[in-house]
Amino acid sequence: MGKSTLLAALGPDLVVNLADPGVFRDYVAQPERLSRELAAAPREPGWRVPAPAASQSERPSSGGRMSSTTVFLDEVQRVPALLDAVQVLLDQRPPRFRFLLSGSSARKLRRGQANLLPGRIHVHYMHPLLFAELGSDFDLDRVLAHGSLPGVYSETDEATRALDLRSYVDTYLRAEIQAEALVRDIGGFSRLLDLAAAASGRILNLHSLCKDAGIAYETARRYVDVLEDTLVAFRVPAWSGSDRSSLVRHGKLFLFDLGVRNALLRRPLDRPLDDERGLLLEHLVAYELHRRLGTLWPEAALYHYRTRHGAEVDFVLEVGRELWGIEVKASRRADRSVLRGFRSLAQRTGRLKRRIVVYLGDRPQRIEDVEVLPFEEFAGLLPG
Repeated sequence: MGKSTLLAALGPDLVVNLADPGVFRDYVAQPERLSRELAAAPREPGWRVPAPAASQSERPSSGGRMSSTTVFLDEVQRVPALLDAVQVLLDQRPPRFRFLLSGSSARKLRRGQANLLPGRIHVHYMHPLLFAELGSDFDLDRVLAHGSLPGVYSETDEATRALDLRSYVDTYLRAEIQAEALVRDIGGFSRLLDLAAAASGRILNLHSLCKDAGIAYETARRYVDVLEDTLVAFRVPAWSGSDRSSLVRHGKLFLFDLGVRNALLRRPLDRPLDDERGLLLEHLVAYELHRRLGTLWPEAALYHYRTRHGAEVDFVLEVGRELWGIEVKASRRADRSVLRGFRSLAQRTGRLKRRIVVYLGDRPQRIEDVEVLPFEEFAGLLPG
């Protein structure tokens, strides 16, 4: 299930599916068509506008009557001019219309200087599934190998899941994102994508990345920006505090899903590799935290901590005025060696309130003031 399926399930009165070539041609040629159609809408709740023939089959039947006319513009970045009509209708008749807008790239809108409707919309991101959403279906090894994209995880056949992931990587990431970047050097972009997958979860060294990919620094920077703008990757910045001396200042780059990362690197998709289990578990903790930012946990911000002398804490979570230090260990044991990074961080700030180690053991433990938690128990602490 994807964003289009979820929004269509809300039973909108009008569906404009701009991924459909016929519908796209109609509206790109006459974006004012939307205003004309909605100007003709009667005021009675529950009105249904006749959808373009190409998208009739995609509009679900309504499960109830609505107090306002709901309009669903799918892949709206393909016709940015429609956003001007949306603004006029929202400003002139705010209770009359409700808009559901979906898209796979904000970059196209920004690049085309589109109207991004400041102050008029609520933005929500659809991420792969969280531990809480998987519930009793959660399987650690399966998530570490195949990730948690809904369509992939719901596939019961393991071979089909692997095939779906490799197809997604080859057709979407290497083709669609490449087109998004207006790439001339196809080989350079493909090499950088593979290198970004290999560097996922590690501190981003863009100079090294562009050198290994054989492309210019500015080109590499632009390609990484494209990966972030299309939500294929995200960055966890370095925590600095008030004293930045002797701290590593570069952020960590993460690909958005472990299955995608593993498929890009041609890892075996039937199981997580033992020598990568620590890195994969760190990704999983990063996802559980990052996917809540701005929505389920609006007051939280995520960082990592590392000094030039090697003391580090995998994640620093800022919750209001408090800090949580979170270290990840792919082991069934925890010992006092975990204390070093926390002590280093505590020397730089008085706001460190919780020290947490996430590990693969079965039961919670405590080492001085450090909470040692199994992954499932840690994930259960998080909001949502």
